[in-house]
Amino acid sequence: MARLDASDLAQRLGRQAEAVCRHYLDAGRRQGNYWQVGDVRNTPGRSMFVRLKDSTKGRAGKWQDAATAEHGDLLDVIRESLGLMDFADVAEEARRFLKYPHPEAKPLKKNASTRAHTGSSEAARRLFAMSQPICGTLAETYLRKRGITALHGIGNLRFHPRCYYRPDEYEPIETWPALVAAVTDLSGRITGAHRTWLAPDGSDKAPIDTQRKAMGDLLGHAVRFGISGEVMAAGEGIESVLSVREVFPGMAMAAALSAAHLAAILFPDTLRRLYIVRDHDPAGDGATAALTQRANAAGIEAITLSPISGDFNEDLRRFGVDALRANVRVQLGPQDVARFLDWAA
Repeated sequence: MARLDASDLAQRLGRQAEAVCRHYLDAGRRQGNYWQVGDVRNTPGRSMFVRLKDSTKGRAGKWQDAATAEHGDLLDVIRESLGLMDFADVAEEARRFLKYPHPEAKPLKKNASTRAHTGSSEAARRLFAMSQPICGTLAETYLRKRGITALHGIGNLRFHPRCYYRPDEYEPIETWPALVAAVTDLSGRITGAHRTWLAPDGSDKAPIDTQRKAMGDLLGHAVRFGISGEVMAAGEGIESVLSVREVFPGMAMAAALSAAHLAAILFPDTLRRLYIVRDHDPAGDGATAALTQRANAAGIEAITLSPISGDFNEDLRRFGVDALRANVRVQLGPQDVARFLDWAA
């Protein structure tokens, strides 16, 4: 059964050979009908060739390393590039990859720019589809270092081991591990993505000038955790919102990614009470005032949650979860203390 499963997965991966290579062998590049890279472990170089199209010489997805005589299929690529040991883990990763759409790269028209769609919603959807669940990754390490341990129900957060980063238009592209967040509309459709580039060991953000960037259509949308009902919380940063979620994980929450976008976030039709997770700075004050006004005009009760320090993640790391819970408790509406706070404790 495992052999049949492996054969079927290898054939299905072969039909998306270039997408597989772009994801797992991104140190390489396309050369005609082949993907060229250093080796199956994604080392930069030119000795390994992956066939991208079926031909009389072989099926798409077959590869050979001219330097070592190693050869195999795309399941081997997944295993070696990710360092997986068991076939069950390789098969699970292959099925995860095949689950999401990976549009074929289209040949460029003459003089067309390769950056024509950079930053678009489609580029954001592709990036998220190419990323993996955060469990056991550097993204999980990073969040736990920030005091965030409630990691259930965060499917809109993923990890990319080698996410592109360009310092500016004149500098070469670099790759860093990244926490990738899906920005969605009220229906759950991905409209954008947010990247937080990480240090190689996941202990902190990457030592680069711009550690966070968003792409796609962001206005009105957010990184969402949980299904919105009558009550939800909304804030600016992902880490700040997740910090509040540590003390009442049962409440739906949304991170709008900036003060301006928080002020413009769209309300679900079911919403009756909105908790505004405020950042303690002038931009946070302005966003809170604007969002409160919009909520009240829509017949929604708005309640502000204020941190002790600059934001709630700073509170969580400086004072601990018990102090954060005590601070939030006195600001929460009485009807929600038992429903969300005491229940979570």
